[in-house]
Amino acid sequence: MTVLRLFLSLVFLVFAANSAAAEPFLSKYLADVASADLVAGANSFGAIREDVPVAPVLKDGETIGWVFITSDFVSTTGYSGKPIHTMVAVDKDARVIGVQLVKHSEPIVLIGIPDSKMKALAADYVGLDLVAEAQSGGTSHDLDIISGATVTVMVIDDSIVRAGLKVARALGLGGLAADTADTGPRFELNPDASAAPDWMKLEGDGTLRRLALDVGQINAAFEALGDPRATGKALTEAPETTFIEMQVALVSHPAIARALLEDAEAANLANWLEEGDNAIAIVGRGLYSFKGSGYVRGGIFDRIVLIQDDVSVRFRDRMHKRIVSLGAEGAPVFTEADLFKIPADSGFDPSKSFRIQLLVQREVGPIEKLFTTFDLGYQLPDKYLRAVAVAPAPAVPDAVAEVATQDETAAHQALWKRIWQDKKPAIAVTAGLLLVLTGVFFFQTIATRNARLFFWFRMSFLVLVLVYLGWYANAQLSVVNLMALFGALVSGFSWQAFLLDPLTFILWFAVAAALLFWGRGAYCGWLCPFGALQELTNRIARALHVPQWTLPWGLHERLWPIKYMIFLGLFGVSLMSIDQAEHLAEVEPFKTAIVLKFVRAWPFVAYASALLLAGLFVERFYCRYLCPLGAALAIPARLRMFDWLKRYRECGNPCQTCANQCPVQAIHPTGEINPNECVNCLHCQVLYQSKTICPVVIKKMKRRDAVGTAAPRDLTGHPNSPQS
Repeated sequence: MTVLRLFLSLVFLVFAANSAAAEPFLSKYLADVASADLVAGANSFGAIREDVPVAPVLKDGETIGWVFITSDFVSTTGYSGKPIHTMVAVDKDARVIGVQLVKHSEPIVLIGIPDSKMKALAADYVGLDLVAEAQSGGTSHDLDIISGATVTVMVIDDSIVRAGLKVARALGLGGLAADTADTGPRFELNPDASAAPDWMKLEGDGTLRRLALDVGQINAAFEALGDPRATGKALTEAPETTFIEMQVALVSHPAIARALLEDAEAANLANWLEEGDNAIAIVGRGLYSFKGSGYVRGGIFDRIVLIQDDVSVRFRDRMHKRIVSLGAEGAPVFTEADLFKIPADSGFDPSKSFRIQLLVQREVGPIEKLFTTFDLGYQLPDKYLRAVAVAPAPAVPDAVAEVATQDETAAHQALWKRIWQDKKPAIAVTAGLLLVLTGVFFFQTIATRNARLFFWFRMSFLVLVLVYLGWYANAQLSVVNLMALFGALVSGFSWQAFLLDPLTFILWFAVAAALLFWGRGAYCGWLCPFGALQELTNRIARALHVPQWTLPWGLHERLWPIKYMIFLGLFGVSLMSIDQAEHLAEVEPFKTAIVLKFVRAWPFVAYASALLLAGLFVERFYCRYLCPLGAALAIPARLRMFDWLKRYRECGNPCQTCANQCPVQAIHPTGEINPNECVNCLHCQVLYQSKTICPVVIKKMKRRDAVGTAAPRDLTGHPNSPQS
């Protein structure tokens, strides 16, 4: 029990230490950036203010600007699902005087785009006039998008503009001031309003708004960019051909939802939206898709963004539902029809005008694209609104105090709670997998009694883990997660950072519990998507009669320590530089094979493919000898409280059946199972009960049969004599 208490204390320490210390990101990264590198001529940074997470930029002791991290003010979640931290400096005129990309986890660097190119793009924002951005709704500047990094660039752009405006207003820079309470007329949705049931009437009264672009307009727009490559790649269809026709309606108004959608779909929409949420319907047809295909891999719809004043909303897959059928009379046939949720905490006001910005791209090279944008404006017609009385506004604190009262932690909590709500189906499936696996482990004797049935159960389970947990949900654990946890003990732990990914959070807690009961095998042998991929491909290789290699025990035993050395090396590097450790952690092929599904630069694909190729001949080659995550989980494997795997006295001496048939050679020739290497595939438990393979079982059956076929005796105990 002492060991158990020690382990539980360690788990609690890792996940809860310093959880209350939700320090701003600026305090974490300010010391890593030289003031002169951020702002030309600057000498140093001053102390971070207590009311707003900004610090003065000093030149010879005089404040020439203010520095901040965008993630302290707005959500900067990127393609990877993690924040993109950008350091920005603004002067007293609300002009950007310095920008540096200080931290991100985007996969763009790993698919051929150098990090230097991204940092150079961020630096191009120097000179941005935030006053002009406030007046134009964030569109007074040109958006320079790097092909292959569309989502990342758009998130960086959005965060610099919106966070910059918040800081400028909070500090009163450039004459900007924080929004004060509106004492004029205000409006809200009128639930008693009615909508026309006919599509044409909905278009006519402004309930539906349209953006129609033909091929001629698109060619002209790209020609206006002045890049001859765009002209050379002009569309060849007739100029009047519809490039895209896109229509938008605010369906969070119940009358509009009932008019546009089928009754059942309108009811589902109402259940989907929580208090304060809004939603729009977007339908489209033509040569161009407003959704594209990027959201399938990255989860972000990179071709559309909702903009209202300085509020912008980018839609992720969890904020999206397809429209099965339109219910309005005379509705045209569209190739795309979708619903997009606008979260309550986005700052969106349905009574005000907004626009949907459409990003149009044109390929001008093997990996290069050019981009241009078009806007679809929308204003909800007056008949759907009603005036509301405005109570006298209480005393409003100054701009700085107003920003100080904004609870960013509460906003982050709302974000992860909303993510968990949206991920309910995925959470349910994951919980179901864990429940089934727990049942198999607890009742392993029953589960492994029928060898053929158990084999197909295991193969089906691994397929589900690979396809669903891995390729679909990207719930692949990594040694990087462990390094981040240890790093959190030093820099301050934040629950929000881990709660943003529900499946990873659940799996890590399941792994922690499983280590106490069964060791590392519960994850490595059953829940690891890459491990499942290795085993499934090996099974296919066996079916195709690919020869299987069994390494000599002496060599096999000496290859085991490699993965432990890799883990300890990564851990040591992470103590000095977590960023460097993350790059070295590419020894894990998980990101290539599972997260990015082999859509990556060729060296990474070649490496992952080579490991899988080796696994065709030596089952789970990577798991056995190279996996640092497996090594990290194996270290506490001996802390498990129970020894579930049954053995006979004869195992190892003289019987070597289990040792010879163990898929990962985790059984010593002397019969002991090495818990550090065992993946709990339970094959030895199948053999333990086999009536055709296990010598001990066969011997018992023969003895039982011999007793059963002995001559019957009479009641006195003497053999019955034959009848005369």
